This record gives sequence, structure tokens and C-alpha cells, in this order.
Amino acid sequence: MAEKIKLPDGDVIICRCEEITKQEIVDAICEGYLTVNEIRKRTRSGMGFCQGKTCGRIVRQLIARYGGVEESTLTPAHARPPVRPIPSSAFEKGEDLL
Repeated sequence: MAEKIKLPDGDVIICRCEEITKQEIVDAICEGYLTVNEIRKRTRSGMGFCQGKTCGRIVRQLIARYGGVEESTLTPAHARPPVRPIPSSAFEKGEDLL
């Protein structure tokens, strides 16, 4: 486990869906979380509406920079389907499924 790094720009939001800051991600990296999925489980980055399409590349860059991992070896996080199946007809008709 590496020593925590205090960033001057640590309050920058990396994951807009879950409002995860750069500092939170770097703290997780310093704690030894060195894959996209580990960072995702620790911080919830990439678990929002976009499923990491917005923040995933930045998270990989942060792992490479602060974790000493080659960025090309990092794989994207696993995509997760909805909790329960939704028929495509529901989107066409605008049904309320709740």
C-alpha cells in the first residue's frame, strides 16, 4: 500500500454519474486497487447511468499514472445489464414498468 497523495486538483469530478472525485480514485489506487473493476467496486466510478463510458478512460489513465500500471494492460470494466429484463416494446410505447 502506497502513501496517500494529496492532489491540488483532487476535487475535480471524474465520474459525473456517481460524483466521484479524482482524489477518491487516487486514494483507492494508493490503497492497492489497481484494476478498473477494483476501482469501480471501491469507489462506484463507472457504475452510474453511462456505465463508465464517460469516465472509464480517465480512470485507466489515473491507474497508469499513480499505480505504475501500463495503461495498455488495463481492460475496461465489465458491463452490467439492467437488474431485471425490460422488453423493448416498453421503450416504444413509453410504458411505466414500476
